[in-house]
Amino acid sequence: MRGFAGPRELRRLLEAVLVVGSELDLATALQRIVEAAADLVHARYGALGVLDRSGNALAEFITVGVSEEQKRAIGSLPKGHGILGLLIAHPAPLRLPDLSEHADSFGFPPNHPLMTSFLGVPIRVRDQVFGNLYLCDKADGEVFTDIDEEMTVALASAAAVAIENARLHSRVAEIALFEDRERIARDLHDNVIQRLFATGLGLQGTMRLAGATEIASRLQQAVDDLDDTIRELRSAIFELHTERLPGRSVRQEVLDVCAESARALGFEPVVRFDGPIDNAVDDALAEHVLAVLRESLSNVARHAEATAATVDINVREGSLSLAVTDNGTGGDRTSTGGRGIDNMRARATRLGGTMSIVRPDSGGTRVQWQVALAPSS
Repeated sequence: MRGFAGPRELRRLLEAVLVVGSELDLATALQRIVEAAADLVHARYGALGVLDRSGNALAEFITVGVSEEQKRAIGSLPKGHGILGLLIAHPAPLRLPDLSEHADSFGFPPNHPLMTSFLGVPIRVRDQVFGNLYLCDKADGEVFTDIDEEMTVALASAAAVAIENARLHSRVAEIALFEDRERIARDLHDNVIQRLFATGLGLQGTMRLAGATEIASRLQQAVDDLDDTIRELRSAIFELHTERLPGRSVRQEVLDVCAESARALGFEPVVRFDGPIDNAVDDALAEHVLAVLRESLSNVARHAEATAATVDINVREGSLSLAVTDNGTGGDRTSTGGRGIDNMRARATRLGGTMSIVRPDSGGTRVQWQVALAPSS
């Protein structure tokens, strides 16, 4: 016969619900949920397993009752085998007096605390299983009761509301950030770029009045620098105007590759972006871009005897171009000692693009790699 929760138990449940519902940060909310659940039923150990996108394995595992030292000794987090997997496959409350006696028991990894009694309850958010609460070993040594199960199920319902609330709060913050990005982008375009452009025009007018060649040369350099600044600002505006998609940042990975190459080069390349790189370049193209960039910089380090290099990545009119320019002596980039050049050319051909190696009259070498962007869905 099922028991009934008394005033003391209901008061504990109400307190737990209030604690869980007060947190707006998702990560903190999840920690509060498992802490409240363990405290609610006096469990020595508790965990909240968050399912991955497939719904068949655990992506996160938040625990209480296990020390940081024990976690390090245990090693990798559980993925959802054994009893944990049983609750994933059959999301319904599960109570066991002894974990080891169940047919699906998977056992514990080395250095894991011994656990006996078990109570598991799914957390559903909008009719989808978000994760599971796992509780083990009551402090008094008894098994989990009907009342323990009922209160944990009730707490799981409140936890689902708290999770959804934290998600909505995060989305509101993202929208506010996006609106702020739009405002910054407008200010950059309407004020900063226009002023820089006007300054550049003024300097070009002054050049015609400058008699000394040295002064005119310095003015021209200032105009060129302003042009570069305007181009970089326009690229930043592209990114600000377009809401960032979740996942990788190709911009950051390009910068990381260039920073890593500095050890072999003896200097760090200058990187210039033009266009919405992160939002226009998908994962498949990104792998090609990064491979070509690594090979190009490696060639500069091995053959060019350069003291400076520039990486330009432009996205415009449905295509991406990558140019790596150095100020070196040229060197033999096509020697038979490696297949790097052939591989870069093959990548371009595979994507319907082109690759060329140019040696400008001013000196140095420029590797130009250009491909079409995948059509946006």
